[in-house]
Amino acid sequence: MKSVRILLAEDDSNLGSLLRNYLMAKNMETTLFGNGVRALESFSVKHYDLCILDIMMPEMDGLTLAKEIRKINPEIPLIFLTAKSQKEDILYGFKTGADDYITKPFLMEELLYRIQAILKRTKVTTASKKEDIYTIGKYSFEPLKQLLTCNDKSIKLTTKESELLELLCQHGNEILERNFALKSIWIDDNYFNARSMDVYITRLRKYLKNDPSVKILNVHGRGYKLIS
Repeated sequence: MKSVRILLAEDDSNLGSLLRNYLMAKNMETTLFGNGVRALESFSVKHYDLCILDIMMPEMDGLTLAKEIRKINPEIPLIFLTAKSQKEDILYGFKTGADDYITKPFLMEELLYRIQAILKRTKVTTASKKEDIYTIGKYSFEPLKQLLTCNDKSIKLTTKESELLELLCQHGNEILERNFALKSIWIDDNYFNARSMDVYITRLRKYLKNDPSVKILNVHGRGYKLIS
């Protein structure tokens, strides 16, 4: 299975190296560039599956780099990294062609999940693929089909129910941070999305009630933990 190739443009050498090493550990071939000019030179002659671009860079900023990259390949997925949080920058980033936008500081896992979500939409397969079927006590869960099955009875989950349950499974017996889940699925961790997620957690508990050994616990001030 071919490795996903990622172009990473980040002028902070410490953060850039940290990101590159993390993504390489997740079987994603990642090449780091410290400025937009060098990144564009490489993109012009090499194949990449996805680009992660810091907005504030010397010589050529991330937004200008994104425009130039789009001239070469209009379909390449782009994720912007920035320390800015102003609404105007976010909107401008999406107008420039961003597939996603993440504000520093962020969790490595959050970036990974966003990358996987984009690659899944664009049909690029990663070597670190997710499970096809999860076992949750007496239940089996198939994320791609959005099916939760117990004793030959299946429940068809909604997309968000399935995404949330998959995150819980990936963090099985560990804490799924509330903000991470919100940003991964709802993009924004505002009050209304948080209340919406509470509703989905209640639904998932109802679906899983036939096995008393399976529990979704509230971890005060942190998030949730799936026990099975």
